[in-house]
Amino acid sequence: MTDTTVLAQFQTADGEKTGPPLSLPANVTAEQLTVLINKFLETSEPRPYSFYIDEHEVVRSIQTDIIDAAGKSTEDTLVIVYQPQAFFKVRAVTRCSSSLTGHTEAVLSASFSPDGSQLASGSGDTTVRIWDLSTETPRVTCKGHRNWVLCIGWSPNGRVLASGSMDNTVRLWDPETGRELGMLGGHRKWITALSWEPQHLNAQCNRLASSSKDGTVRIWDTTLRRCVLTLSGHTAAVTCVKWGGDGRIYTGSQDKSIKVWNSDGTLYKTLSGHAHWVNTLAFSTDFALRTGAFDHTGKHPSTTEDAQRRALERYTE
Repeated sequence: MTDTTVLAQFQTADGEKTGPPLSLPANVTAEQLTVLINKFLETSEPRPYSFYIDEHEVVRSIQTDIIDAAGKSTEDTLVIVYQPQAFFKVRAVTRCSSSLTGHTEAVLSASFSPDGSQLASGSGDTTVRIWDLSTETPRVTCKGHRNWVLCIGWSPNGRVLASGSMDNTVRLWDPETGRELGMLGGHRKWITALSWEPQHLNAQCNRLASSSKDGTVRIWDTTLRRCVLTLSGHTAAVTCVKWGGDGRIYTGSQDKSIKVWNSDGTLYKTLSGHAHWVNTLAFSTDFALRTGAFDHTGKHPSTTEDAQRRALERYTE
């Protein structure tokens, strides 16, 4: 069977013949046909092709797919129609496109603003920097923490930036001026994570959740600068907190559990099963929750109500 040959003619999908008729072994494969057609076309870089004979695709070989499966005779001239396949080239990242320098110690956290125009970074040098991504320069430097800045979080409307530190406090900043708007104190150990209430649930964007090494999660009213709820069901450090689009608060802990809380502070459910610490949580809706009313068009909502409506649309779409 391997000595059987067939007479074949390459042809485009438009009916134009390519090259002369060829005597090919019947067991020629699709990969070998690809090499052959690239030689005929004299392409600078080999491209993938698919091949059809009387609308039957050559997947393995002409013998298997055309002669045996489709019943074609080896006495006939086989017209091989070739079609280019989708071809994508990925260029590997071989160098850094740019660097933002300025912090004097390790950068421990970073977060883009909801509209994507700014980047905030928290560092072991106890400062928060807000960077202009157009010029790649620091717009403002926020100073006030007395220890490492471990986590940062933008309010959904982008008007307030919160930072949590190893000095056991959460501080609020005006991202336009870098001025400190207030300090939220109450945790007995350092802050591990921050999460704002989604904009489609709260148009004022003034409720913030903070988790701590002290095993609690505190819900803050950032307008009044006071704690309105304390969630204290974990038996070890709370490593992460997420405010979901359904209004519930999700926390992960070193006690190996995930707890789900209602917005009034009551425990809704405990998820157990991990054999070690829960270090991080992620929602499939994270992007929509983080960007809120902002999208790729760069348009800013005109009113608070419009912002809440757009945030809800983006979350539910």
